[in-house]
Amino acid sequence: MNHSLVEPYLKLLEPIRCFLLCPTPQKWIQQAVREENLPVILLDHLHCELKAAQSAALLLRRYAVNKDHAQALLDALQPYEDLVYRGIGGIEQVQQSKQLSQALKAAESQPYADEIIDKMSRLIREELHHFQQVLEIMQARDIPLYKLSASRYAASLIRHVRTYEPQALIDKLIIGALIEARSCERFAELAPYLDEDITRFYVSLLRSEARHYQDYLELAQKLSDTDITERVNQFREWEAELITSEDTELRFHSGVPAHA
Repeated sequence: MNHSLVEPYLKLLEPIRCFLLCPTPQKWIQQAVREENLPVILLDHLHCELKAAQSAALLLRRYAVNKDHAQALLDALQPYEDLVYRGIGGIEQVQQSKQLSQALKAAESQPYADEIIDKMSRLIREELHHFQQVLEIMQARDIPLYKLSASRYAASLIRHVRTYEPQALIDKLIIGALIEARSCERFAELAPYLDEDITRFYVSLLRSEARHYQDYLELAQKLSDTDITERVNQFREWEAELITSEDTELRFHSGVPAHA
């Protein structure tokens, strides 16, 4: 076990651990670091990177960008979706895919659209780059792509999203903050137990994941006419309940595996 690579980031992790109401249970860590479970953790991590990019793209398309630029978001994601969901293409196609390089134009009617575009387009680029890095690690270890059921984590949080605007958007941003914060915390928890390549990779993700959670929270507060603290605290409680309760399958954001 090697904590030395994580130690320089402990100060960065302090606000993350304060934001989350509970740490990842040791029983989850014990299962996740088992050698036979590494393929599932990496594959689900791959899915999580794509879902994070998709969620950010959906926010942009619905709340921020000009309709003419929405297609650029779909084009950027398609090679990744083809590979994961349809088995079409490979790492070469993903690496050569169109990047989200053009400047996205804000829809005039949306408040804070320029800031949403700035933060979410950067997040998409980073998540898709992380996707490629996970895919390279999997290929180096001959871990195949296969269909993997999602954990209940994100779907359970989304059930609490309010049905009217701008509260629906605010809730989605709060959920995004929690997912990024939990990801950051779990990368830090897993890193000391894994081989050096994955450890260095997971440590390299800490800074961007920490920034992503802050970006989501800042946007949520700017879009709200009132203090969102109470709503954030409610979602923190729901998130902690999911993390500490029992899950039937091990996933990157699952609770305690039942077989543990």
